[in-house]
Amino acid sequence: MKNYILVLFTLLSFGLQAQDVIKTNKGEIKIHPIVHGTLALEYNGMTLYVDPYGGAEGFSGLNDADLILITDIHGDHLNPNTLKALNTSNSHFIVPQAVADQMEAIDNKSIEILDNGKATQFKDINIKAIPMYNLPESEDSRHTKGRGNGYILSIANKTIYISGDTEDIVEMRSLKKIDVAFVCMNLPYTMDVESAADAVSEFKPAVVYPYHYRGQGGLSDVEKFKSIVNNNTKKVEVRLRNWYPSN
Repeated sequence: MKNYILVLFTLLSFGLQAQDVIKTNKGEIKIHPIVHGTLALEYNGMTLYVDPYGGAEGFSGLNDADLILITDIHGDHLNPNTLKALNTSNSHFIVPQAVADQMEAIDNKSIEILDNGKATQFKDINIKAIPMYNLPESEDSRHTKGRGNGYILSIANKTIYISGDTEDIVEMRSLKKIDVAFVCMNLPYTMDVESAADAVSEFKPAVVYPYHYRGQGGLSDVEKFKSIVNNNTKKVEVRLRNWYPSN
């Protein structure tokens, strides 16, 4: 018992959090929040990184990535310093064209370009790229339609949505049968808490993680997001996790 308490105290002291597990009909998906818009998934011996950022230390204890998804060209998504610090020599990258154009210095086994609306498969995971962009649409917006990717992952009988940097767009609101969603909310880069909550209340994922919620004004109010979603619908479980361990 003393050893258990010591381990628990150590984990809490260093700001670590227990991984979440999503059970499928073919094994477990382990979800690891890393930082900001960065996460890792483990499934049946395979490791997937999304938007590696914040340094290699955030991935300590995880295997090297078999698959890496990158959503956009900005430094908190395509981060050369983090990618160079990780061993990506045997990783398969799935990225939009704009990201591929900036990856010359990254050590990799293969890069697959996936445009909005296209789909592909990596081992047992089906991956579809969907739009992510700012509203109103304009050529000089921070995120133009078609440049970056949101992703929908189909793993066994579960479907996972990763929003990337988006606002409250019709492509998100029209999603169906999403089991797990990672939804951004940080002004002025993406959308505010109210817009994110309203969109989530419409497409109703079984579980939603607010992530990517640091903006110019600090951290967004994810407790408010949870309250709005819970008031709008009982069908969505809002999971608040510590995406900013140093805060």
